[in-house]
Amino acid sequence: MVELVEKNLLKTLIPPSALTEENFKELAAKSFVENVAPGRAIVKKGEADKQAIYLLEGEVTITSEAGKVSIIKAGTPAAKHPLANFQPRQHTIVAKVPSRITRIDGDLLDILMTWDQLSGIEVGEIQVEEQQGDEGDEWMTHILQSKAFLQVPPANIQTMFMRIEEVPVKAGDVIIRQGDEGDYYYIIKQGKCKVTRTTKTNAQVTLATLKPGDAFGEEALLSDTKRNANVIMATDGALMRLSKKDFNSLLKEPMLNWVTNAQAEEMVKAGAVWIDVRLESEHKNSGIAGSLNIPLFMLRMKAGTLDPKKKYILYCDTGRRSSAGAFLLSERGMEAFCLKDGLVARKNTA
Repeated sequence: MVELVEKNLLKTLIPPSALTEENFKELAAKSFVENVAPGRAIVKKGEADKQAIYLLEGEVTITSEAGKVSIIKAGTPAAKHPLANFQPRQHTIVAKVPSRITRIDGDLLDILMTWDQLSGIEVGEIQVEEQQGDEGDEWMTHILQSKAFLQVPPANIQTMFMRIEEVPVKAGDVIIRQGDEGDYYYIIKQGKCKVTRTTKTNAQVTLATLKPGDAFGEEALLSDTKRNANVIMATDGALMRLSKKDFNSLLKEPMLNWVTNAQAEEMVKAGAVWIDVRLESEHKNSGIAGSLNIPLFMLRMKAGTLDPKKKYILYCDTGRRSSAGAFLLSERGMEAFCLKDGLVARKNTA
């Protein structure tokens, strides 16, 4: 019989403990207990399983490439984190005594964490001072004046204007519904929208009002996750929308700069700064020495404290959270880079 991990036990693990109730329930429903006999290998060096493995009961030995052996016991601070979380595996992990583990799908965990940390409103940073007569093609001027498009090649912007489509809308139309899959990136041409979030009691809380020239909907596209807010037309108007495919190829990729670990290390020597966008508990456990820790959900608030003259290299476990963070910094005209494939692929130099 398949046994689920007890929720109280799962709540002690990092980062699952930080998930919102809804996302935690989704993870808990897919987290199963696995019994491991003494002497059995849980993972072997060189394997690529894309799993976050946690020790629930018992004791394991972890052997590095150099032959260094460490022992992890269940219930200790080290056991709250995934065991030797590198991909492909750089260690062999063997049960020392009868043990119980859980293997959590790494992509699922990372997507849920990204969704949680991007739980701010679905509003882009393409905002300039409102002008009189925001009609006609004024939205184009707003876009071209924004910091968000400074790094986008002119040819891409031209192609975007060719592929973007106008959609007439009426007051009350629901443009984005919380929980739906991301499909389009939107820019308001005419009219106003309100951004709301549905609470657990099904009440609607208004978070923001958007005007012509404002953009929304990019966060679900950046992180390949579900919409985290509702966007509803407050007036009649018109929206310009760009498909997810075109958004990714024309806007997302040009604004994301990926670097390998070797390239990042050279950049840091030249003055670049590491930023860990994971939670504080994750950073304390496996953060890069000397890095700043600004969790993704705080990046908007903290961006103004960063030196715009410096280069920043963002990292997380896989690159998903850091790519969303780098996009947000790029929207503000900052030079941001992402560590390719994240920490799980970074060679352990300790």
